[in-house]
Amino acid sequence: MQNLRRMAIHREGYKILASGFLALLVINVLINIIWSHDEFLRWSCVILSFLLYIFLLFFFRLPARRLDPDPGLIYAPADGKVVVIEETVENEYFKDTRLQISIFMSPFNMHSNKYPVSGQIKYVSYHPGHYFVAWHPKSSELNERSSIVIKTESGAEILIRQIAGAVARRIVTYAKENQLVTQGDELGFIKFGSRVDIFLPVGTEIEIPILQQVKANKSIIAKI
Repeated sequence: MQNLRRMAIHREGYKILASGFLALLVINVLINIIWSHDEFLRWSCVILSFLLYIFLLFFFRLPARRLDPDPGLIYAPADGKVVVIEETVENEYFKDTRLQISIFMSPFNMHSNKYPVSGQIKYVSYHPGHYFVAWHPKSSELNERSSIVIKTESGAEILIRQIAGAVARRIVTYAKENQLVTQGDELGFIKFGSRVDIFLPVGTEIEIPILQQVKANKSIIAKI
């Protein structure tokens, strides 16, 4: 019960929840008028509408997760499963070899993205693109995406990339260049399943294994 009281609905869901409620209401009214004699169809529509709306409420949930910032730790920026831990060439900003950690977010994960570290925003860039499935090897470079670079107090630069998937068609990024941000605050939101990549300096000490389930503001993924 305490967790339910601390649960909120994300502001990105307000319009969708309102329009979804009205659309489902209209559909149910029409079905009740046109097929008033078919009780099975009417009740099926009611039940399916209820389940769909519960899913929307669940998707846009925003659990309260308090975090005491720690400059020596890197927290997960998203809920989901770690699907990539590897060295790769990051071609957009660093243009050199970085350690990439990718977190796949299913439609059932909480979709608010958080700052994994505190620091100053040095770079923000949105790129339109394709909608390959989020686990596609090229999705980090070809899909619709937003890239954010944070420079920590120690001088290390970390890139976080929000990536749209086959279902997700809307990336929201709150970061602004030169903004000072605090570890654990909200970076943005991705609607309906996707992926978040984080690019770290080579040699960073990783704290999680591949295929590990992580939670934003709770799971430590690396140490600076």
